[in-house]
Amino acid sequence: MSEFQELVDAHYQPLYRFAYSLAKNPDKAADLVQQTFCIWAQKGDQLKDRSKAKTWLFTTLYREFLAGARRSTKFPETDLEDANYHLESKEEDSGRMIDAKRAVAVLNSLDETFRAPLALFFLQQHSYKEIAEVLDIPMGTVMSRISRGKDLLKKKMRESLDESSNVVRVNMTERGQKNG
Repeated sequence: MSEFQELVDAHYQPLYRFAYSLAKNPDKAADLVQQTFCIWAQKGDQLKDRSKAKTWLFTTLYREFLAGARRSTKFPETDLEDANYHLESKEEDSGRMIDAKRAVAVLNSLDETFRAPLALFFLQQHSYKEIAEVLDIPMGTVMSRISRGKDLLKKKMRESLDESSNVVRVNMTERGQKNG
């Protein structure tokens, strides 16, 4: 097996999950990952320390995402159809799946400033140091954004729960009088 194939096998899924958390679209996420590996094929030999390949890949993907975001600001795309992307699950605990879906939806609604560090920390299990390298920001900024992002996530989750659990209250005495 070639070194390139081993690299793809080892990092494709985590890169895709990170790209999906940024792009919020499965096709765009796949394109970001593919572009990242194309750049690796062109420039990967320049990396002297192969142990840093993972960080290099995540950094490259993030930079490609930012470049694409800048391009789309200048040249906006119009989607003909908004398609929902759902992963089917056969899990028995549907309540937990709903909470996980809600958490991902709320995470995706956060500003990219908080979404990227939170996704790298919680979904990809990167260290603060690795996140700082990937996002090219100081480690203190990473810690601050994760902390504030968690607070925002909790707040939006509570709001989401409040909205989804609106209950119509019926005054039983009034109801009884109207029916009786």
